Amino acid sequence: MKDIRTVILPLPSIELVKEKEEKWCIELPSSFKEFIIRYNGIIPKKNLFKISDDKEYVIERFLCILDDFEENSLGMYDIDVIESPILEILSVDLDSVGVELLPVATLFGGGFICLDYREGTQKPKVCYWKREDSYEWHPSVEFVSETFEDFLGMLYSEDDIANS
Repeated sequence: MKDIRTVILPLPSIELVKEKEEKWCIELPSSFKEFIIRYNGIIPKKNLFKISDDKEYVIERFLCILDDFEENSLGMYDIDVIESPILEILSVDLDSVGVELLPVATLFGGGFICLDYREGTQKPKVCYWKREDSYEWHPSVEFVSETFEDFLGMLYSEDDIANS
């Protein structure tokens, strides 16, 4: 499923991931932590998925966690680099503490796959953030899956279509 050559190095340590969780005031799902520690910022071979409108979406790249994004040529894909300038668009509550929608993958043509913490910090759902339909304090999102693990299971490739 994954092309290991596209992983963004260095891989994050569990300590760095914990630092980010504290900064974002959330707990990342264990499936996502395992994924990012192993496949930080990967371009997946299985990069297609469909949601309720039956439209096909393409993952450009999963985002990464870097200790120093400024020193990395692919630092533009760091979650903090993506999340910081769009925080107000990704938030629904001015008084909220922590991240409500955490971008984890960028989609071809714009938009992001996000972990959705708006209903609580224990089990975030996965949603598609429609960048073009969102504005400050009013993100436009569409439900994708109950868990990050379920989302990974939804992914397929052009080869899968050709072989079916």
